Amino acid sequence: MTITTTPLMTLEEFLDYDDGSETRYELVAGVLVEMPSESDLNNLIALFLLTQFLRLVPFQQIRHKTEIVVTGSRATVRLPDLIVLTEAGVEALHGAKRSLITADMPPPALIVEVVSPGTKSQERDYRYKRSEYAARGVAEYWIVDPQQSLVTVLTLVAGFYEEAVFQGGDRLISTLLPDLELTAAQVLQAGI
Repeated sequence: MTITTTPLMTLEEFLDYDDGSETRYELVAGVLVEMPSESDLNNLIALFLLTQFLRLVPFQQIRHKTEIVVTGSRATVRLPDLIVLTEAGVEALHGAKRSLITADMPPPALIVEVVSPGTKSQERDYRYKRSEYAARGVAEYWIVDPQQSLVTVLTLVAGFYEEAVFQGGDRLISTLLPDLELTAAQVLQAGI
């Protein structure tokens, strides 16, 4: 009996990888994972939040399509929908050839993931990314879930996330953005 296995990809191999397509990938425990196309609503939600964050955070601290290396036993690189960096994070990325937050850089202050349709996306955003971002030291992690009509704001306390769930007319509470005046419905409907 012959068993064939695909070798796991290292971080360096992932960073050099180019299949010539526009396909987006994450590296998960050394395995290249193709990311599904975003729905139009998911894109609108991310852009709406970006415009709202710009009212409260300097432009230089906001990132879209920036990758982050997270901790784990094997190389893992995530591609969040939206990131708010600390000032130290901005300095660390200054002049970088690739928009990538490496393990030796300060963690982002906030990461937003907009859940795509399907159980794999839900499991990835609610379970795996939650533990990875906590281990990486991300102070606040938002899970925006249009399918369940919920916005979950996770705040890092002593290495673990405390969860607050918002829906409908609930005003979002963010320790990092205390002046943010948005309801869950406004976010889930992308301000429409």
